[in-house]
Amino acid sequence: MKRPLALASITMLVGGALVATAASGSAAPPVAPAGPDSSVVSKADRALKAHPRDVAAASGEAYTAYSSKVDRSGAAHVRYTRTYQGLRVYGGDLIVHTKADGAYAGTSVGLAAPLTLSTTAKVTAAQARESARGRFSGTVTGVGSAELFVDASSGNGRLAWETLVNGWAPDGQTPSRLHVISDAQTGAYIGEFDEIESVNGTGASVYAGTVTVDTTLSGSTYSMIDPSHGNGRTCDMNNGTSTCTTFTDADNAWGTGATSNRQSAAVDAHFGAAMTFDYFKNVHGRNGIFGNGTGVPSRVHYGNAYVNAFWDGAQMTYGDGSGNARPLVSLDVAGHEMSHGVTENVVPGGLTYSGESGGLNEATSDIFGNMVEFYANTTADPGDYQVGEKININGNNTPLRYMYNPTLDGSSHGCWSSSTNSVDVHYSSGPGNHFFFNLAEGTGATAYGTSPVCGSAAAVVGIGRAKAEKIWFRALDTYFVSNTRYVNSSTPSNTARAYTLSAATDLYGLCSTEYKTVQAAWTAVNVAGNDAACPTGNDFSITVAPASASVDPGSSTTATVTTAVTNGTALTVNFTASGLPTGATATFSPTSVTAGGSATVTISTSSTTPAGSYAVAITGTSSANTHSATFTLNVNNAPGCVAVNPTDVTIPDNTTVESTVGITGCNRNASSTSTVEIHIVHTYVGDLVVSLVAPDGSSYTLRSRTGGSADNIDTTYTVNLSSEAANGTWRLRVQDAASIDTGYINSWTLSL
Repeated sequence: MKRPLALASITMLVGGALVATAASGSAAPPVAPAGPDSSVVSKADRALKAHPRDVAAASGEAYTAYSSKVDRSGAAHVRYTRTYQGLRVYGGDLIVHTKADGAYAGTSVGLAAPLTLSTTAKVTAAQARESARGRFSGTVTGVGSAELFVDASSGNGRLAWETLVNGWAPDGQTPSRLHVISDAQTGAYIGEFDEIESVNGTGASVYAGTVTVDTTLSGSTYSMIDPSHGNGRTCDMNNGTSTCTTFTDADNAWGTGATSNRQSAAVDAHFGAAMTFDYFKNVHGRNGIFGNGTGVPSRVHYGNAYVNAFWDGAQMTYGDGSGNARPLVSLDVAGHEMSHGVTENVVPGGLTYSGESGGLNEATSDIFGNMVEFYANTTADPGDYQVGEKININGNNTPLRYMYNPTLDGSSHGCWSSSTNSVDVHYSSGPGNHFFFNLAEGTGATAYGTSPVCGSAAAVVGIGRAKAEKIWFRALDTYFVSNTRYVNSSTPSNTARAYTLSAATDLYGLCSTEYKTVQAAWTAVNVAGNDAACPTGNDFSITVAPASASVDPGSSTTATVTTAVTNGTALTVNFTASGLPTGATATFSPTSVTAGGSATVTISTSSTTPAGSYAVAITGTSSANTHSATFTLNVNNAPGCVAVNPTDVTIPDNTTVESTVGITGCNRNASSTSTVEIHIVHTYVGDLVVSLVAPDGSSYTLRSRTGGSADNIDTTYTVNLSSEAANGTWRLRVQDAASIDTGYINSWTLSL
């Protein structure tokens, strides 16, 4: 239940009406994610307003846009956090998916039903703080204030207190930021989690061999500050717990490979941070751990004989192990811990760190930690599917976990069961780890170990690491919410199986080989699902890229239409287009392909094609079935002194919106009798302030809260614009200055 990161626009749903408000201030973490794209959010806002049941909406809720993602196809995904009666709802986060044309495409949501609870606590904050203090094992250095919030991590809401207790774990060296959750009505203990996520249990490095590390030269001294990876630095804790000194060197040859040289462990940590950064950037297109190019600080030689390594939300810290002889700086450990940073930055607050959600959190770090190891491809530490095999934390040269058969560690679940939600997250990670191995490498005897199937499940033939890792990251990045589980009877759609199938569909097509392997790999670890039936005959899919383009009247644009076989054998697919505006035509080259092939569509407009945005359906027809993809054609205004924008723009309560037109080829100033023809659909037009904004920013008020309770504006205004150059972008600005009534800009015409 970590605090949400810095947030952007807020959309509120009160009594069924969307209201935009200013972003609330909130303490940001050391590195905040990039803000969501406002144009994408506006489309998602409209979809959210139109489909409140799909997100289990309740009166008095507010939704804050947390992040946005736009696919190459133009499809978009906006993450939201939720509040209820002003209280944070943990487990209430959701994702709204929209198609390239802005049409609604579904949601990812964790709530099983709308919230209907009292927000008046019977247990006081002081009682909650005292109870939380009693849960701490170790030395308490401070107890924060208790926060009243709605705990919906189970899918159903209950009023709860969250109290942060700071201190040191019983070993006296591990810092602890323990979040204790208690019932605000009964005082009963609900759960807890620690923000400190730990392992528990050319330089010459200790584990990775001789590797290249990027450093910074200042004068004649080299420093372990990596300019190629966001200036991440590596420093020496000198076996203490407070001060850290950046490593320096005179000749840029670091370490000896022996633990007796303090630089050796630093080389591993520095290399691990760089490889993890590069892995997420080059494989998944994510700009480092935090998504904004910032590097990760690494602290080595922490504590005395400290058998641990941990991620604290901002940096990595590594102990030297038993007898200070076995630093915990191996590549998969570095990748594992820093992947926690990716998870908690992608999903608001991260995947709930308990039960099955916590298991998926740990599995995600195990998966990517090992994929980093494969990515680095060093001779001394080649990729495998064991976790922490180099650091000997158990003291008997065994790894922490085995992805190909999780039960080998004696505690992890290799197959899902009803008790998986009740074990430690490092053990409930087993089904996720086992699934990933099966997906990538298959079941039975493999080069990395033997993977058993659960029960009578069929054997699985893997699709390879490259596809498997992309499916898992896509599911995390685009579909997982904070309380996603393996099996979820109350919200069956909020499961890792359902979301990885959605990811496989996005990447490789519905019912593709990859899709079916995801199904088989989950079944092999006893995770069933209510998957949609795949077609039994011959079938194909169709996509178009780019998904949109803008053209001037009389010009043309092209896009690539791609088909793929989704079932059976490849049939001939014939192409057609519909929904074209007046005067526009579409031609295909070639006019038909065998499924799996692609064609080029050329859309040509005439000089009389009207300006506007048009959803053009690109349709492929075979002897068995028909599929379509949408291409959005934006036709610009013709050069001249008149421009029209026919596209609707929603006007929510208490907000300001704009609609633009571009004037080109009108090589003079506007006239003193310029006109603005406006058509606005809105109840109670007395709420509205309407202005025209010239290209230089000058604003001309057309009306200001006049008209009282009348509906709609269908008026032409004459304005003296003679001081304004005609060419450029003109904006119609509409402010709704009151509550309750809403509407939209239907169209407007500017004549200069």
